[in-house]
Formats: sequence, C-alpha cells, structure tokens
Amino acid sequence: MNNIDLMNFWIESSDRDYESMKKNYEMKQYTWALFIGHLMLEKLLKGIYAKVNKDSPYPPKIHNLNNLARKCGIKLDEKQTKILFTCNSFNINARYEDYKNDFYNKCTQEYTLKQIESIESMREYFKQILEDKENKKGEK
Repeated sequence: MNNIDLMNFWIESSDRDYESMKKNYEMKQYTWALFIGHLMLEKLLKGIYAKVNKDSPYPPKIHNLNNLARKCGIKLDEKQTKILFTCNSFNINARYEDYKNDFYNKCTQEYTLKQIESIESMREYFKQILEDKENKKGEK
C-alpha cells in the first residue's frame, strides 16, 4: 500500500468511528463514546503520519495522541495539547477494569458532551491538516 492509499484507509476508518462515537453518545454509552473518540483521533493522526512519511508510511504502533502528533510534525497549542492529554486517558480508562468504575462515574452526559465537543474540534483540525497537505503534496 502506498502512502496515499494508507492515508485514505485511516481516514475512512476514522470516519466510521466518528459515527460510532455519536451513536454511542446518543445511546448514553458515554465511556464507549469517549473511548471511540480517542480511537478516531488516533486514526486521523495515523493518516497524517502516512501522508507526511511517503517513504515509510506505516505509523508507529503507539496510542498516545500527543506523541503521534509530534511524530507527524504537528504543532499544537496549549489547549490542543491538553485536549489530547485528556483524550489519552479515555483509551486507558475505558479499557482496563481497575479504572472503569471511576471513569463510568465521571462520564456524565454533561462531561461527555464537553469532551466530545473538544474531540470534534481536534477532528476538524486534523482533517484540515490532511486537506492542506493533500493540496500541497497530492502526488502518489
């Protein structure tokens, strides 16, 4: 798979996860909505990684969003860094039993909606980076 095909694979998978995040929120599955939100951002970052690393497009097998952004050469402001740091906790808290109960109690409708709004802002930012990079470097 070349870097453009791999980038598109990650974008399409991320778009499906975005829909799943919204559906989980609607079904009041707040912990899973946030877990999938993290996954969706991770996949967009891996798409950016594939795009900018033409000769070696396969992203590292890491889940830390801040580290992935750094490996993609993305400059984050303080607010964006904090959003990704918070989202990183959704990956761990929804996955491991010893964290699940505390995370479940934390994920009220209000908290989850606020976090989803932050996740959506990062999604838009990453999608814009993908579009900008595609316009500048759209070759295969």
